[in-house]
Amino acid sequence: MPNDDTSLRPPLTRARVLQAAVDLADREGLGALTMRRLGAELGVEAMSLYKHVDNKEEILDGIVELVVGGIEIPSEGAQWKEAMRRRAISARAVLSRHSWSIGLLETRDSMGPTVLRYLDSILRNLRSAGFSVENAIHAFWLLDSYVYGHVIQESSMPFSTAEEMTESTKSLLEQMTTTEFPHLVEIGEHTLRSEYSFDSEFEFGLDLILDALDQTATSAAV
Repeated sequence: MPNDDTSLRPPLTRARVLQAAVDLADREGLGALTMRRLGAELGVEAMSLYKHVDNKEEILDGIVELVVGGIEIPSEGAQWKEAMRRRAISARAVLSRHSWSIGLLETRDSMGPTVLRYLDSILRNLRSAGFSVENAIHAFWLLDSYVYGHVIQESSMPFSTAEEMTESTKSLLEQMTTTEFPHLVEIGEHTLRSEYSFDSEFEFGLDLILDALDQTATSAAV
């Protein structure tokens, strides 16, 4: 048997197809994900993919399942506030790695078992804690909106590391004077001194939301 790439390549499976789709979207965005390009990534003709997936829509549904499957879900009987905090932090971490998935999560017509289990576990946790149906919905949407918004804002920043943020802040400070922009200068200098981080900023806001939601936890159940 010739010792070429084909002979060494692992067999094509649905799992490999979906993982390659996620990897491609991570590198180049969801717009780069086509059957032809995905086939090239896997070293096969695009037609070979149809032995494992029916069409691109099935791939999109499948990669949503993969992404959501990486988010921590509340365990049975978990205290709601800690469970929602852990879930939000985990969701931010996962979605930050796959920021292209946020829009996709909200636009799929169908949901796979992983997504359904994820959603149901969140609502189960809130309802078990005494949230009414209406307040459980409010809590769910509020927390997801906060996570999504934070991820989108972070992914739009011109820096991704603490070192890059420091350099960017220094550059901005060089363009401003205390006379013209006293408060921006104040914040910039504070940022340089205080080891500012997106993690601490996210958790500060998250805890404010959870404390506010705590006031609704004992509302009359429906």
